[in-house]
Amino acid sequence: MTSSKKGLSRAAKGWIIGGSIAVVAAGAYAGTAYALVGQVPHGTTVHGVGIGGLSNDQALEKLDTELGPLAEAPFEVVVGGESVSVDPAEAGLGLDLESTVAGYAGFTLDPVKLWQHVVGGSEVAPELSVDDPKLESALASAAEELDVAPTEGSLEFNELEPVVTAPLPGEQVAQNAAFGTVVERWFDPAAPIDLPTTVVPADVPAEEFDRAVENLAEPLVAGAITVRAEEHSAELSPALLAGAATFTPENGTIELELDAEKIVGSISEDNPGLGVEAREARVVLEDGKPAIIPSKTGLRVSPAGLGEKIIAAAGTQERSVAAEAEVTEPEFTTDDAKAWGIEEEILTFSTPYPDYDAVRTKNLEAGQRKLNGVIVEPGETFSLLGVLGPITRENGYFESGVVESGFSTTALGGGLSQISTQMFNVGWLAGYDDVEHRPHTRWFDRYPAGRESTLWEGQIDMKWKNNTDTAVMIQAWVGADRVYTRLWGTEHWDVTTATSDHYNLTDPETKYNEDEQCVPESGGQKGFTVDVTRTRTSAAETLPKETLTWTYAPWHKVVCGPPPGDDD
Repeated sequence: MTSSKKGLSRAAKGWIIGGSIAVVAAGAYAGTAYALVGQVPHGTTVHGVGIGGLSNDQALEKLDTELGPLAEAPFEVVVGGESVSVDPAEAGLGLDLESTVAGYAGFTLDPVKLWQHVVGGSEVAPELSVDDPKLESALASAAEELDVAPTEGSLEFNELEPVVTAPLPGEQVAQNAAFGTVVERWFDPAAPIDLPTTVVPADVPAEEFDRAVENLAEPLVAGAITVRAEEHSAELSPALLAGAATFTPENGTIELELDAEKIVGSISEDNPGLGVEAREARVVLEDGKPAIIPSKTGLRVSPAGLGEKIIAAAGTQERSVAAEAEVTEPEFTTDDAKAWGIEEEILTFSTPYPDYDAVRTKNLEAGQRKLNGVIVEPGETFSLLGVLGPITRENGYFESGVVESGFSTTALGGGLSQISTQMFNVGWLAGYDDVEHRPHTRWFDRYPAGRESTLWEGQIDMKWKNNTDTAVMIQAWVGADRVYTRLWGTEHWDVTTATSDHYNLTDPETKYNEDEQCVPESGGQKGFTVDVTRTRTSAAETLPKETLTWTYAPWHKVVCGPPPGDDD
């Protein structure tokens, strides 16, 4: 019994001693770890920035100062020599400095990190943060500028030679692979980041163009193709066929199309039997009266399906096409011309012209020639300048007398106001709507007072509207010392017109004109105001009465030179 107790005491004693040593050692290890809390191992660097021996806060501050600008600097991503700048913050990329420093300055029992405190630290990679949706969005935006669409090929004829422009593939950013590449390299990149890409093929491969040349282009121009329609025939030359051909990429293949209208036009030119053009009806003046030149139908090869037939024939030995002939109708027929109702004289109006100014008479003759035969359709507004203009020498006009700013002078087209007066009066007396006109500043007694109109290109036009459902034709000429205008059509309105006496008379004065081109005038005619009233009645309606009022200036005496007493 005694011996047994002694042995137990030795064992217990040994256990107690060993345990005590372990506890002491563990406590020492932990104590060392606690002693190193808050200090980065000496010699530690993060992306080349030394933070050894610094506290956690000191290390964070230093890293933020030196690495922060690098993390904020935009970087370039590149595809095929084209680059786009990326802002890291907008792309969701950043530095996680807290995590970078925490493992080295915080409490740790990691023997490796504790050993670093003894022997010194090493280079540490910074912890990076990524916002996946933001980076994906930034890469998608960059791809919009960096992606290169494929260049489709083309096939066309150079005279009779098929010429192929080869297709070129495109290139687009491979988004998934580009995501990893940017995450790995974005921070302080030594060079722009080349993004991985994938090839985008053209819709129509090069071999399809080779097939089109062999099966479509070359057979088309291998020789002439004969087109037969009724008893007529025509040969289509290879040059014509090449000029009418278009090769279009579609659904991965090349389609050949022919301009059938162009081919039909060529057939019509070379074959009178198949080239009878439809003729429009016309209303013209013959022997001083309106006459209808009837419309006429035409005949031509029908373009419907012609291109497809020719393409099919190009692959055969016969190279012949049976085509349809079709009758073509004019747009304006004889019946349309009859419906215009240009059948009777509506009215004739004339005014005398001065026979002392041969140049002015030339202007009248030139203007009347342009008016003669003009047709104003139902509802159309007639514009005199639209018919006579431009008022240029090239258009047959000359310098002659006009009144400008109250003084006599000369201008190109002088005298055309008499034609304006003619056209105003026939429109007024026929009952058409007055759209635009302006009487002269002073009255010429060869015109009806209040019923006359001047004309000045770019400023004053003379317009009336044909307010009936039939057309009107203008006949105009100069003869027997008078200017004549006649309207042909169908009389629609019963018109009465009345002119008042002259009232508010004003006396002429003496005016001085210092212009170098001054023309002296003796003057003498009083100025006055006059009213012109019109009523219009048709079988269907009576329009409200209209009154035009105009005040004419006197014919002043014009003396060339400065007023008396103005001599220097």
